[in-house]
Amino acid sequence: MSRTKSSIINVITAFIGQGLGFLISFVARIFFIKILGEEYLGVNGLFTNILTVLSLAELGVGTAITYSLYEPLAKKDKEKCKSLMYLYKKVYIIIGIIILFVGSLITPFLGLFLKETPNIDNLKLIYLLFVVNTGISYFYSYKRNLIIADQNRYIATIYRYSFYFILNVLQILYLIKYKNYIGFLIIQIVFTFLENYFVSRKANKMYPFLLDKNVNNVDKETSTEIFKNTKAMMMHRIGGTIVNSTDNIILSKYVGLVQVGLYSNYYLITSALNLVTVQIYNSLVPGIGNLKAENNKQKEYIVFQRLNFVTFWMYGFLTLCLLIMFNDFISIWIGNKYTLSFEVVLIIIINFYLTGMRKSVLAFRDAMGLFYKDRYKAVVEALINIIVSILLAIKMGIFGVFLGTFISSITTCVWVEPFVLYKYGFKKKFSGYCIDYLKKVMIMILMGVLLYFIRLQFIGVGTICRFLIELVICVVLINGIFWLLYRNTDEFNYFIDLLKKIVKKINKKKQHSHE
Repeated sequence: MSRTKSSIINVITAFIGQGLGFLISFVARIFFIKILGEEYLGVNGLFTNILTVLSLAELGVGTAITYSLYEPLAKKDKEKCKSLMYLYKKVYIIIGIIILFVGSLITPFLGLFLKETPNIDNLKLIYLLFVVNTGISYFYSYKRNLIIADQNRYIATIYRYSFYFILNVLQILYLIKYKNYIGFLIIQIVFTFLENYFVSRKANKMYPFLLDKNVNNVDKETSTEIFKNTKAMMMHRIGGTIVNSTDNIILSKYVGLVQVGLYSNYYLITSALNLVTVQIYNSLVPGIGNLKAENNKQKEYIVFQRLNFVTFWMYGFLTLCLLIMFNDFISIWIGNKYTLSFEVVLIIIINFYLTGMRKSVLAFRDAMGLFYKDRYKAVVEALINIIVSILLAIKMGIFGVFLGTFISSITTCVWVEPFVLYKYGFKKKFSGYCIDYLKKVMIMILMGVLLYFIRLQFIGVGTICRFLIELVICVVLINGIFWLLYRNTDEFNYFIDLLKKIVKKINKKKQHSHE
């Protein structure tokens, strides 16, 4: 129950934090576009992606060390935790320095990433500020992962979104007064440092042994395991970064910076939704890692089935909502001229669904330490993605870039990741997962067609009114159909019972407080 309670607290905090972050991001984007314009928006998206690629220097060592922390934390082995955190510190300082150095070396070659040179002053200085912001983020952030591995992600989440909210408010006020992008970025650098510094201080208070100077080296068995997992995670990092963070670079080079700006608005929404859900899964990984220590395969499988059920309901709902409401939302938010064609939006949404449906599989893979088993998948996925996306971008423009991402997903990760989990994690037949996955795809297609034809009935209605009608239809119809389909399943009834227990517990606390 302690594990369940920790997970619930972490998830609720993630929802609240990301919800506030979501709102302030939208407000900030409105001011950004109105004050600085499309080209700055494109540069922001491009440089963010370049620095994400540079973050490959991390090579997955953080995930490997975090995985190694689960057991000593469960056993309260402070000496081993101390040794692992000292290693973490050394590695992350080196990574930060590498990013600052390599990032700076790229400065003279920025033109290679641009189809045309934008009319923006101090472009190289702007890029260097992005480099500094990314580089310094590694100097204190390693302690955050100790808090997270100890099932206290909610603490890191509170710090993250408190600083993020204040940052965005200050950036908005600065843009209104000075209309200057460089100052906007300097504020971001200051807050990146402050957030990591204060999280580091909090970790020192929670785990005083971090201040102990008497630290032993990590034992040979653990260092061998970390090295093995890092090699595997390196491939996953390279593959994941190329697939998820090169779209803007390819768009900038072969389609144009304005298209980068247009897509970045859609990406802001899908990435915000992904961040909400990623927080949920990240909150659960330490609990799954703790569950693995019990070595009960059947229990692990049951928990996975429950999580996979929630994943489908959540991502199914979000995907269908985006299908019907995405362009109307963009029109209301920043204007019609910032919308993309329906076929481009459709392929963006399909990729969003495919990525989302991997979340439960990846949560268990990470918690079980199965990185090594599917390490080559990431490299193959990356190669397919970058080659196909470039070829299709030349022929089909922006649609081709995202079609390339779709092709790389369905030919690799969509089936390889669950295959590895079932074979090496649960030791069960993979065919059951495939049949269930295809059923879910058919449900999504049929519901998507139904909702699209319903939407056509309201084409003549004003945008805001139509959006509200679509919202009501989505909330009622999608959840209603899911309820009809799944109301008798074990997974659905488990969560209903869990909800009843939580409500009962809350009511008991209220009664005690009144007495």
